[in-house]
Amino acid sequence: MNGMVTAVVGANWGDEGKGKVTDLLASSADVVVRFQGGNNAGHTIINEYGKFVLHMLPSGVFHEKVINVIGPGAALNVNGLVQEYEKLIAGNVPAPQVRISDRAQVVLPYHMLFDALEEERLGSRQFGSTKSGIAPFYADKYLKIGIQVADLYNRKQLLDRLTQALESKNILMEHLYNKEALVVEQILEQLLQEGESIRPFVCDTTSLLHQMLREGKSILIEGQLGALRDPDHGIYPYSTSSSTLAGFAPVGAGVPPYAIRRIIAVAKAYSSCVGAGPFVTELMGEEGEELRRRGGDGGEFGSKTGRPRRVGWFDAVATRYGCMVQGATEVALSLLDVLSYLERIPVCTAYEIQGERIDQFPTTGRLEQAVPVYEWLPGWKCDIKGIKEFDQLPEEAKQYVRFLEKQIGVPIRSISNGPRREHFIERHEG
Repeated sequence: MNGMVTAVVGANWGDEGKGKVTDLLASSADVVVRFQGGNNAGHTIINEYGKFVLHMLPSGVFHEKVINVIGPGAALNVNGLVQEYEKLIAGNVPAPQVRISDRAQVVLPYHMLFDALEEERLGSRQFGSTKSGIAPFYADKYLKIGIQVADLYNRKQLLDRLTQALESKNILMEHLYNKEALVVEQILEQLLQEGESIRPFVCDTTSLLHQMLREGKSILIEGQLGALRDPDHGIYPYSTSSSTLAGFAPVGAGVPPYAIRRIIAVAKAYSSCVGAGPFVTELMGEEGEELRRRGGDGGEFGSKTGRPRRVGWFDAVATRYGCMVQGATEVALSLLDVLSYLERIPVCTAYEIQGERIDQFPTTGRLEQAVPVYEWLPGWKCDIKGIKEFDQLPEEAKQYVRFLEKQIGVPIRSISNGPRREHFIERHEG
């Protein structure tokens, strides 16, 4: 097996800029795979076709030769995928090659309904869900009452599966949420139609990927959200419902573990976070507003929800941990240009919890008590957008990158310094 797999994953809370990195690397890849999550988060990509936000489709869809795969570990929102596909075509993007695993499971209409109803019921105790149905979807998957893509082409089997699932669902609908019972026939017809809408894309993607590897092809695996949203290693219960780690990629994509030889963890040059949970370096007031306004690709707002992202300074404790659990072989540092307005730039190098200084990322209960310990670095106070070589950056910007690299203990091999695909610096020193 001569092909190689590269994983692009998040080192933090999500929204690190993975889509842009994947889009860049996809130009030299044969396949791009989504291995977990659904359309509950998004990747913003700016290229020659315009500005696009992808929630369901892999980030290789702007390259005609790339095969874009939805793996068996993903949460497939059929309507979301079809709408995104049609938007690309309407935006004059050449029709992308898409393949959907026949083993992938489908986000059902009642998953989104239950997601919204439960967040409403929890009120102030809610987890910050995007209400995309992801938690109920994965709950059903592991309760073994989910629906696979293959089920969409067998009417009797689909009816049996739905009837089984709704036995318990309707008890909750009527007695917990005080809503009308769900009607199995309506859901059945909708799902049969959805199945027809994606029929040309459906295949055995695991066999396809193994064949591609045998042929020496290059496969890029794209994660959603980041390490700190992982249900096992992240800030549980403020996590997502599928593993966000490169270690899960062989399972969720359907490739052999030994084929993944390069793991790129993406981290922002500062911190941002959508959703609830502890966020140690969070900035409030005008300082936070200014960073939010200047950040991202037109401001730090959730690509799925439009919610203002919580922002803060770079958290070396969290990023070091995120890179460790991802098994990162290198880091892509995004949005360095955003910090160009600052005279001095704080970096969180440790936490203080009840008077004790720590540099290890703690469990959620202790994390909620943590206070950041900062070191300050000089800013560069000039626009660095469009600079192509690391050596051409201001000395202070180079010093900042080297400081972060030393803190996280993983080489920073690439740096984005602007919103577009070409705004990337490859770094070979160190």
